[in-house]
Amino acid sequence: MISPDDITGLVLAGGRGSRMGGVDKGLQNHLGMPLALHALMRLQLQVGSSMINANRNLSAYESMGVPVWPDAVPDYAGPLAGFLTGLERCETPYLVTVPCDTPNFPLDLVERLAAALEAADAEIAMASTMEEGRMQVQPVFCLMQSGLMESLVRFIQGGQRKIDRWTGQHRCIEVPFDDAAAFFNANTLADLQQLQSK
Repeated sequence: MISPDDITGLVLAGGRGSRMGGVDKGLQNHLGMPLALHALMRLQLQVGSSMINANRNLSAYESMGVPVWPDAVPDYAGPLAGFLTGLERCETPYLVTVPCDTPNFPLDLVERLAAALEAADAEIAMASTMEEGRMQVQPVFCLMQSGLMESLVRFIQGGQRKIDRWTGQHRCIEVPFDDAAAFFNANTLADLQQLQSK
């Protein structure tokens, strides 16, 4: 079994928040705390060490008590830029990522991703949920071997940005989770209001 101590957790909070009017999504209030802090506290229960990827308001994120690293790639290059930042700073054999806007993700997320990755001898494990009658991959809930950094550097340097194109180059396993509601994310202010009532 992969030990939690061998996994570094990364909260992805580096986006533009464009669908929320350009606000810093991870700092939006949810039940009295910033969204990103909810995600971080939930992740810390499941990993050995953790950090945050953010590109704005760094001192606000630093106040959450873990290292904060901005993208190494300019211009808000998306989740893969966050993946790369995490892989560059990761000192464990594995890195797991979660987005800052999904505060109720499963408490056994990392354990199940790790078990599936090991059982399938995979390099990457991603969560998936049943939505509208079909399985939908949740690619930002992703456990990966930290040795994939060089592959990701080459991919991004080649001008690529799409997660599925990169993960498709590697041994990848999708791990089904029954509770789709646990992966509900606050993309818009209306979503955030809906989340408050859950």
